[in-house]
Amino acid sequence: MRGTLTFVLTLAMTSPAFAASGPFVSLKNTNFVVLLAFLLFIAVLIYLKVPSLLGGMLDKRAEGIKSELDEARALREEAQTILASYERKMAEVKEQAEKIVAAAKEEAVEAAELAKRDLEQSIVRRIAAAEDQIASAEAVAVREVRDQAIAIATTAAAQVISKQMTAAQGNALIDASINEIGDKLH
Repeated sequence: MRGTLTFVLTLAMTSPAFAASGPFVSLKNTNFVVLLAFLLFIAVLIYLKVPSLLGGMLDKRAEGIKSELDEARALREEAQTILASYERKMAEVKEQAEKIVAAAKEEAVEAAELAKRDLEQSIVRRIAAAEDQIASAEAVAVREVRDQAIAIATTAAAQVISKQMTAAQGNALIDASINEIGDKLH
């Protein structure tokens, strides 16, 4: 410390700027007074350990910044982990949605096939029912036509027989019919 003061005083005394104002080491020289005040201020700062306090404060601030940076890195890593997790979940959900859509399409195709088969069976049943109704109506119509034909033929035969047959021929026909029925019954 003393060596530094001597160096500063020597530098100040040999400087051409100070030579013009008179003797440097005098309380009348303002430059010397300012130099003494400055050196006293520096000495007080060193005595009160201000540089170490400032260094400690700066170290604490640096440690605080470092811990904040570490915390930010940890939060960033956590955020990246969470993002990766959500991306995986989103991919899984997308895959499940695609499976659900595929299954729904398959079910729709199966339902359409089932409905088609049911419709075909219903059509076959209705056609069969219609054919049965047609056959029944045909049978009824044939029976009615036959009954009418029999009635007409019977009426016509009766008329023809009554006009052409005599009483003796009628009696002979009745006897022949009775004999024929008797043969068939025995």
